[in-house]
Amino acid sequence: MAKTSIAAYVYGRVQGVGFRFHTQQQAIELGLCGYAKNLDDGSVEVIACGEQQRVEQLVDWLQQGGPRYARVERVLTEPRPVADYQGFTIRY
Repeated sequence: MAKTSIAAYVYGRVQGVGFRFHTQQQAIELGLCGYAKNLDDGSVEVIACGEQQRVEQLVDWLQQGGPRYARVERVLTEPRPVADYQGFTIRY
């Protein structure tokens, strides 16, 4: 299967609500690698690498609002070169 990689920038109420943790759990369930990281502007950066269909499933999950207490206002995505991440981590 062809691998792909994206960067997703998630805006809204996405910090302090377990967003990175739940994103990590969702990505692991989908077999993706990459990371989730809080940014200084209050958004969350998600880098996801893996099979295209599974990456798209993660993006759909992000766009649908992520975890229960989050309030996603918008998700911007852009392609990234495929990198060799070890698992899906939370970065600080």
